[in-house]
Formats: sequence, structure tokens, C-alpha cells
Amino acid sequence: MVFETLNLLPHGLIPYRDAWELQREMVDRRQKGDIPDTLILLEHPPTVTYGKTANPANRLLTEAEYAERGIELIATDRGGDVTYHGPGQLVGYPIVHLGEGNRDLHRYVRALEEALIHVAASLGVPHAGRVDFHAGVWVGEDGYLAALGVRVTRWVTHHGFALNVTEEVRENFGTIIPCGVPGKRIVTLTELANRPVSVAEAAESTIRAFDALSLS
Repeated sequence: MVFETLNLLPHGLIPYRDAWELQREMVDRRQKGDIPDTLILLEHPPTVTYGKTANPANRLLTEAEYAERGIELIATDRGGDVTYHGPGQLVGYPIVHLGEGNRDLHRYVRALEEALIHVAASLGVPHAGRVDFHAGVWVGEDGYLAALGVRVTRWVTHHGFALNVTEEVRENFGTIIPCGVPGKRIVTLTELANRPVSVAEAAESTIRAFDALSLS
């Protein structure tokens, strides 16, 4: 399938709430058929978000402590537990209409994982894959490379994925238990490829991978 791409990386760090409002606007337009399936790509400033069923114990700081560290804390309407967004991480929000015959959320999540596995392979990380115990993209059962959290409204998707690209992203992950899965380590494309991988390079590969994505 072919996506329209809205690449916001040249605009710098996009606040989470601004991106969330943009998603809501685009979901409404996609439901009306005013726009095609669209992939939004961006980076956020330091932000911790948590889904509707998140365990508060997975946020390791108080609200005041997050604020002192310059990390915005936001409750969202997506699925999943707690995750961190920040510089050095490519965030993608696919706005996709799941039409008749494609209304399978599990298959959609698996398709997103497959696209990101291809991204990792194209950038020098051929051993990324899935695990049985949690959605996302992993290296072995220990290395957490990309988080997924999605929502579907009238069969149009929003929220999406967060792919760890540069070492800069590690700084604030220690303030949470990522996705409520303890004892795992955060890994990045830069670490695993053993070379500097930029967010812009990861975005280019992601655009190609999503153009090859099949939801049928």
C-alpha cells in the first residue's frame, strides 16, 4: 500500500499534545475520506505517556520529579502501559483506514512490527524480531528496540510506534518500567548496527518499509 508521508522531523521536536491533536484532526479527515492513509513521522521532547490500563507503579518518579527533570507526563487514550518519548527516537503515527476484510487489529499490529523489523534489517540490524510476551520489536528476549501502542476509532488507526535510534534516547528511560515489562534493556539502532544511525536515516527507511506494507 502507498502512504502519504507527513515528515515533521525538519520542524524540530513536536510537543506530544500538539501531535495528539494533529492525529485527531487527521483521523476525522480520514474517516470522511478527505485524505489517504498517512504516516506521520516526528520526534518528541522528553515525554512519558501511559495508556488507559497502565499500572501507576511503572512510573518511577512523582509528578513533581518528572517536572523537575523536564519530562512531560501525559495520560493518553491508546492501549498499552507506560512508555518514554524523547530526542533520538523516531515516532510514527499511521493514520490508516482498515477497510472491509482488513478489520483485524492483531494483524495490523503484526504488520507494524514487520515493517519495523525490515527497517532494522535495512540499517544493519538483521536480528530484530518479535517475542511471545509483548508486542513491539525486540533483539532476543532482552533488548527492547521499538514500542507499539495503537487505537482504532471507527476503523481508522492512530497512535503507533516509537523506534529507538540514537544513544541520546537512553537518558530518561530509567524513569519508567517500559511498557510494564521489568528487567529488560533499551537498545538502539546505533548500538546494534555499531555505527551512528540518524533519526532522519531511520525515517527514510521507514517510509520505504511502509510503502511495502500489506494489510490484506
